[in-house]
Amino acid sequence: MSSILLITSSPRGDESLSSKVATDLANALRAKNPDAQIHHRDLGAEPIPHLDTVTTSAIRKPAEARNEQEAAAAAYSDKLVAELLAADAVIIGTGLINFNIYSTLKSWIDNVARAGQTFRYTENGPEGLVTGKKVYVVLAAGGVYSEGAAMGMNHAVPYLRTVLGFMGMTDIEVVYVEGLAFGPEAAEKAIAAAQVRSEELALAA
Repeated sequence: MSSILLITSSPRGDESLSSKVATDLANALRAKNPDAQIHHRDLGAEPIPHLDTVTTSAIRKPAEARNEQEAAAAAYSDKLVAELLAADAVIIGTGLINFNIYSTLKSWIDNVARAGQTFRYTENGPEGLVTGKKVYVVLAAGGVYSEGAAMGMNHAVPYLRTVLGFMGMTDIEVVYVEGLAFGPEAAEKAIAAAQVRSEELALAA
């Protein structure tokens, strides 16, 4: 493992537990692979613009047909794709907001899910091109959504498994930091459990 792409998406800065646990996991993976480089893209601090008419037009045109604005938009999206393709491991941190991921993370996905670059259509159906990568998803939530009655309201993990798998990333582990709204003691237990899980995954990598 030589490159770790760390994607955090919370707008809560240093208070974000999804970002903290995701960062701790990245550092644990690097501790096992000292030569590995961590590339951190903090979508909370530097959000990626949502797709607009310029970007959607740019990524569908050949380079020679783009105007100046479209060329800049395509270059930005290309940079995000290149970061993903260069990584051996990908760590994604997000909170569960309104039962799904942060919109900042969705914007990143919308920019890297590119036909011809991260997936392609074939006569046998779509084929993911981003293969051979280990992906770790860190999901923080006030309630418990990994099991029980509320599990069906967790649209974040099924969505991420679907869209990442569509691009070829099917080896996905999930670290839950949940039950955070049930008081300080419950939150401490949730954080401790997530840290143990992260350490186990780092050792197994």
